[in-house]
Amino acid sequence: MASISERENREIEAANAAGDTPVVFIHGLWLLPSSWANWADFFKQAGYAPLTPDWPDDPETVEEARANPDVLAKKTLKQVVDHTTEIINALDKKPAVMGHSTGGLLAQMLAGRGLSAATVAIDPGVFRGVLPLPASALKVAGPFLVNPLTRGRAITLTFDQFKYGWANALDEKEAKELYDTFHVAGSGISLAQMGNANLNPWTESRVDTKNPDRGPLLIIDGEKDHTVPWAIANAAYKRQMGNPAVTEIVKMPNRGHSLTVDHGWREVAQTALDFVKRFVPAKPSS
Repeated sequence: MASISERENREIEAANAAGDTPVVFIHGLWLLPSSWANWADFFKQAGYAPLTPDWPDDPETVEEARANPDVLAKKTLKQVVDHTTEIINALDKKPAVMGHSTGGLLAQMLAGRGLSAATVAIDPGVFRGVLPLPASALKVAGPFLVNPLTRGRAITLTFDQFKYGWANALDEKEAKELYDTFHVAGSGISLAQMGNANLNPWTESRVDTKNPDRGPLLIIDGEKDHTVPWAIANAAYKRQMGNPAVTEIVKMPNRGHSLTVDHGWREVAQTALDFVKRFVPAKPSS
């Protein structure tokens, strides 16, 4: 188990000192916690206490991550969700939790553990029982999944792969800017765990959708997302519908997988904030 970093400890202490409702933002593959900076500021201005946990051993900067990509390899879904659980357990108040891509899967896993007061899963990764495999998703992940060596590696996308999987709804200039600003290597084993979720009965890519303590859940998906197309997000929604808590899904028109970091991030953040505010006030009553 990776220990809580100094940066994460500062965020925990600040959230506990403020007494505001915490919001935990979980990044996915190919990004770092810094990708949530705009969202953290946005939610802080709304009165919440933002936290942006690492995946274990995340480098602090994109430059460091690119200089030493191997540190990002071999991180499993369980390692990340256990680390985030440790951070949530250090908070004085039950947080809202939101994640993007693999982070959206991790957010649902945490909600399934009863650790979230309200959850937003954005373009969420596949878990066991989510069966659709659209062609675009296979084009994004397939080349990695057919190579057994992928599991032990840190996987870096080429710009063309990023453009297709993430930035297909953007012009070339913004796509290049996002790639240069945010893209880092991702854990091959986490990718394989999602890709094989319905083939491996012992997969870590599983969500307890039935837990009555799961809390309210919103799934957001980009209409043009090639990495997590609507069919995948909607299948996750249907699995989650069996839960007694509120379960909703929203399709963001003309948006791709980059929707949390591209020029339209604020519209997505507002959609997430509006949902959280319905169930979890920023200033809890004492």
